[in-house]
Amino acid sequence: MPDFSLPALGWSDHFSEQLTDEDAALVPARLSSLHRDRVLALTATGAVELLCPPTLSVAAMAVGDWVLADGPRVGRVLDRISLLQRRAAGTGTVAQLIAANVDTMFVVTSCNADFNEARLERYLVLAHSAGITPVLVLTKADMAEAAPYIARAEGLSAGMAVVALNAKSGDLGVLDPWCRAGQTVVLLGSSGVGKSTLANSLTGGALETGAVREDDAKGRHTTTSRYLLALPTGGWLIDTPGVRELQLTDVADGIDVLFSDLIDLAAGCRFRDCKHTVEPGCAVQAAIKAGVVDARRLESWRKLGAEERANSSAMQVSKVRAAGKYTKKSAAKRRPGG
Repeated sequence: MPDFSLPALGWSDHFSEQLTDEDAALVPARLSSLHRDRVLALTATGAVELLCPPTLSVAAMAVGDWVLADGPRVGRVLDRISLLQRRAAGTGTVAQLIAANVDTMFVVTSCNADFNEARLERYLVLAHSAGITPVLVLTKADMAEAAPYIARAEGLSAGMAVVALNAKSGDLGVLDPWCRAGQTVVLLGSSGVGKSTLANSLTGGALETGAVREDDAKGRHTTTSRYLLALPTGGWLIDTPGVRELQLTDVADGIDVLFSDLIDLAAGCRFRDCKHTVEPGCAVQAAIKAGVVDARRLESWRKLGAEERANSSAMQVSKVRAAGKYTKKSAAKRRPGG
């Protein structure tokens, strides 16, 4: 039986300090799953179902959020410690909330053709931007020589923990340091990498897993929603659907953290506005020629930075336009006969 005490659920002083005298009759609850017009949550006395008031959309909340329950309704959402979000697939402006109040992100990939540095860097940028500790978990280590994949993974971010394992073996104690009581882990990764199998093993549950096609190592989506799940170690796991497209918005600080080595090198370039291409005295190009830096990392830094700036600009334009439309509608309502 999971421990539903508030500290075990992840409650901390960060949330206590937000309570006022008017909140005395309200009940702290942590969201475990979201639905069309209601949410499921965990409280100190167990699971509850809460309705959303007309002024609060389910889309404005994320699994892992702490709310104050006012009877059968969500009273208000407490400020988060961390928030994972991305630009919703197929849109230029809509932000999709992934998970809230997360301590660690298990970035899951496999020791096969699915391993892709450029894709993994996107997850790491998300983690760094949200102030979440990333841990790269390499699955299917029993099916291939893991050492080359471990080396490639360690080259993505200095000091990042990299763990190789067989998600089906049940010997997952190596992940325990990030799964202790009161800690929350989120699983992120593309379909077919063993993410759902890992979640199933970690929780001791029975999450459905899909077959993987041997010819291209691709799998089918197996998790279609996000859930907050109890771990035997006392922590909590947020499982997420496999991500097919990960567009970055408002994560410039995360990019700076991931590529801090290149930023430090760039400070030594002869020209302040060096583009790190053919300029004389470029410290970044010198490091690449010396074999200290992988040229691929420079290209990723440029690409992710350009994408983030474009998406963030589009998001800002959308917000300005939406605000303009709202102002016009409000003005029209105030006119006689409006």
